[in-house]
Amino acid sequence: MNTEKDFSPLTPNIVRALNDKLYEKRKVAALEIEKLVREFVAQNNSTQIRHVIQILASEFALSQHPHSRKGGLIGLAACSIALGKDSGLYLKELIEPVLTCFNDSDSRLRYYACEALYNIVKVARGAVLPHFNVLFDGLSKLAADPDPNVKSGSELLDRLLKDIVTESNKFDLVAFVPLLRERIYSNNQYARQFIISWILVLESVPDINLLDYLPEILDGLFQILGDGSKEIRRMCEVVLGEFLKEIKKTPSSVKFAEMANILVIHSNDLIQLTAMTWMREFIQLAGRVVLPYSSGILTAVLPCLSYDDRKKSTKEVASACNHSLMKLITPEDDEDEDTQSTVSPPREGSPPKSQDDLNGAQASPHTLIGCSASVSPDSPLLLSLDWFPLVTLDLDGIVQVLDRHLHDSSTGMMTRIAVLKWLYHLYIKTPRKMFRHTDSLFPMLLKTLSDESDEVILKDLEVLAEIASSPAGQTDNSLSCDGKSEVHVTDPLYSVTGSKVVDSSPSTPSMNSYFYKFMINLLNFTLGFVVHYLLSLRSLICLSPPFLYRQLCLLLHAENIFHSMADILLKEEDLKFASTMVQTLNTILLTSAELFQLRNQLKDLHTQESCTLFCCLYRSWCHNPVATVSLCFLTQNYRHAYDLIQKFGDLEVTVDFLMEVDKLVQLIESPIFTYLRLQLLDVENNPYLIKALYGLLMLLPQSQAFQLLSNRLSCVPNPELMRTTDDSQECGAKRPTQAHMDYGELLEHFDRVQSKHLEVRHQRAGRANHPDRKLLL
Repeated sequence: MNTEKDFSPLTPNIVRALNDKLYEKRKVAALEIEKLVREFVAQNNSTQIRHVIQILASEFALSQHPHSRKGGLIGLAACSIALGKDSGLYLKELIEPVLTCFNDSDSRLRYYACEALYNIVKVARGAVLPHFNVLFDGLSKLAADPDPNVKSGSELLDRLLKDIVTESNKFDLVAFVPLLRERIYSNNQYARQFIISWILVLESVPDINLLDYLPEILDGLFQILGDGSKEIRRMCEVVLGEFLKEIKKTPSSVKFAEMANILVIHSNDLIQLTAMTWMREFIQLAGRVVLPYSSGILTAVLPCLSYDDRKKSTKEVASACNHSLMKLITPEDDEDEDTQSTVSPPREGSPPKSQDDLNGAQASPHTLIGCSASVSPDSPLLLSLDWFPLVTLDLDGIVQVLDRHLHDSSTGMMTRIAVLKWLYHLYIKTPRKMFRHTDSLFPMLLKTLSDESDEVILKDLEVLAEIASSPAGQTDNSLSCDGKSEVHVTDPLYSVTGSKVVDSSPSTPSMNSYFYKFMINLLNFTLGFVVHYLLSLRSLICLSPPFLYRQLCLLLHAENIFHSMADILLKEEDLKFASTMVQTLNTILLTSAELFQLRNQLKDLHTQESCTLFCCLYRSWCHNPVATVSLCFLTQNYRHAYDLIQKFGDLEVTVDFLMEVDKLVQLIESPIFTYLRLQLLDVENNPYLIKALYGLLMLLPQSQAFQLLSNRLSCVPNPELMRTTDDSQECGAKRPTQAHMDYGELLEHFDRVQSKHLEVRHQRAGRANHPDRKLLL
């Protein structure tokens, strides 16, 4: 350094000592500077004070010579000590050159800079707060310093600065948050630890409301929560825990909407549980405010529901989130947006809101991950539990998420069940809007019937049943050729073996067009089950078709199920399949407890509706002669049953045919036909019942079934009364004659159907059976 320069008012001795390599001499110079500055303070000579500081900064602290820089630093600290409470007037000049030395390559010099700044700050105390950002910026760099001495010195300065901030009420949080938001994304673990420690301090100060700015730093906090250091993660968990406590205490001032999507995007293993915990609290505290974020929340929550016991806590919290979110959706969400109120009414006892309050609470677009609705960061949304602005359900986004999980083959069973529960809930609460998505959802829901999980299939049936029976899916009704209600659908339904268009008409006025589609696809599913079973000679993992039909009868009206199946099977061109299906449906009808009401409805045929149902079933049941007879037994059409059995002599009696007769005999002995067996006591009024049973007996070889039926008939009292005196007398004289029932025409129909079966069997003789038949929509 050129000592010939004019450094006055610093003396040549002070200048030489400041440039010396020995610390002791530099310290002596600092004492002389302190004495000199005190004199200037006493004289109120601010010009000379600034001149001394300027020389120490530019000629020494910012010098190229390392010993001169060290002298400048200790000199600046001496100036601050001399200035005392007046140092606040010169803080900018004192601090800037010291902070510059924080970037010096010499670790010893960085340490001296830290020591000098400590002395400056210790003297100035609260006066340094206007310069807090530059101090914080410098300290954040030293927090990651590789030299342990520098780190130790920075920690002392850090604690001093924290004490000053804690005891002061003049901290400028608004000016500090942008810097905090920037530095919180540091990847250095020491810098992260430094940031977290400061957030903890600021959160503990009563006069500092950091919660208002949580949306700006929450993402960074979750980034830090994923740090590899256990200590840093623990500190971050403490910070987040404190924020969550404060959120629960003062939810009315929390910006839930601005933070909801932040929680959605953080779903890795390390931070997932914390994110889910926050999400659960947000849903419970903010309520419908989070609805625009529903699809994103579901994207994060649904996979967690299939976690095993290793992540039991996360699974339980995710389940709570899922349940709470589902409860937020109400029938009002099915209304068009323009019919909803702009602001929901305030809760009882809540203060009225001014127009300014309302204007400040409006949401505007902001891109979200995983959902289509949004909120703008430019217009802070202060949410109150007493009132909420208009919130629109992101139904399209939710359905997209649910559909994606159904299509994903890797989706866990519990997640698939949750998806189906969501769909069912949405069809219950928002049917009109959901039916806009039904065309896209329907194929996958049908495919899910082949799921490997019984629970998934049962829940899927519930969804399909709700779709099929929902009034929201009703279309214009007209009358079919049978005088039954017909639902016209947009897409034609085709015959199962060709492209022949058939009537798209379930004869079920309470159902909609999807019901008919569902029934046809259910028949396809049934065929797939049968074919798979025949080819593999083993049971399928999925539920058997009979069980599916029984479950459907619980979910929908059994009459609707059987009426529509009979309608479809009547037009079936694969006669063998039709016969098999009739046999299956007949067994379900006669044996299932779920169909008790339907059997009672058919038992007496007292009403026009029951007669119509019988005729509809009869026409399809003709595909299977034994099933037709059993239907006549069920409906107490004993004379017609006898007439049918008389025609069995003209049919091709096969082993399968005799086995079906055998099963019918077993059914006659079951509780279902208790009334029939009791009617055997009234021989005079039920002659054709006894004749029909004897007809079955004559068909059977002398097997166990033959003995069973023979024993039953031997118990009939006074067989002489079996003879009738008037052939024209209708069976069951005590039952009113159904004048509108054309039994002759029914017999003719039976003959026609059986003729077709005989023709097809002859055509198939000598050929392999090709089971690859499909029903087409």
